[in-house]
Amino acid sequence: MNNVVVSLATAGITAGRAQSLGGLAVGLISVFIGMLGGARRGRALVALVLALIGIAFSGVRVATAGPIGTGSGRLGAIVALVVALSGAVLGARALARANVVTRS
Repeated sequence: MNNVVVSLATAGITAGRAQSLGGLAVGLISVFIGMLGGARRGRALVALVLALIGIAFSGVRVATAGPIGTGSGRLGAIVALVVALSGAVLGARALARANVVTRS
């Protein structure tokens, strides 16, 4: 009557978690630049490009990662994907504002 508990969780920063954190960092930078973009076309384009890079990084990680809780970085990549999508929205809004300002 032995009880055995097997834990799949891993501790520390694994390679998968590091890749997810990289995508999150790029996504956060795109959100920050998108918020500060205002009516400047250059900043808006930088925010959009960084958001697309973050979406690509996190999308690849979500597609290739193992189950959540195994250290593969899937949950972090999902969070990074949401943040990068937010950065894309903010960058697109800043770009739209820049186009309106330059037309008037």
